[in-house]
Amino acid sequence: MPSIRIALPTDEEELAILDRAAWSPLHAVLPAPRPPYPPFFDERHRPGDYLVAELDGRVAGYIRLVLPTALAANAHVRQIQGLVVSDAARGKGVGGALVRAAVEAARAGGARRLTLRVLGHNAPARRLYESQGFAVEGVLPGEWLIEGAFVDDVLMGRAL
Repeated sequence: MPSIRIALPTDEEELAILDRAAWSPLHAVLPAPRPPYPPFFDERHRPGDYLVAELDGRVAGYIRLVLPTALAANAHVRQIQGLVVSDAARGKGVGGALVRAAVEAARAGGARRLTLRVLGHNAPARRLYESQGFAVEGVLPGEWLIEGAFVDDVLMGRAL
């Protein structure tokens, strides 16, 4: 079973490598990363926004949990803005553990709702989120053009 912890500044290089290795048009709307690579952590992506999964003493994945906006009227909501599991850790419960940890962290931070966006063609991620209590709350048809195909943006959420 993976252990989950908050990211540390010293995790930056390992998380950046994991993030680049996991890039896929199945879940990414940006082109494949190419050097020179930007920093993984910056003013919008702080270590405290990430929960890191470790399996057998190695980083196996991460999930990013943030406020969806800076508006006070939306402060009761948290949003998952990124979930990555290493190829070596797939099928070992890492994704589910990260989502459950995000639910608990959001709840502990006073949130009442947790939301996310997932590409319509990403069936594995959608199944994972549904297994953790998320439901489709909206669909933006053809919102993204990825590798020549229009892809839906699926909005999912759950109460905490």
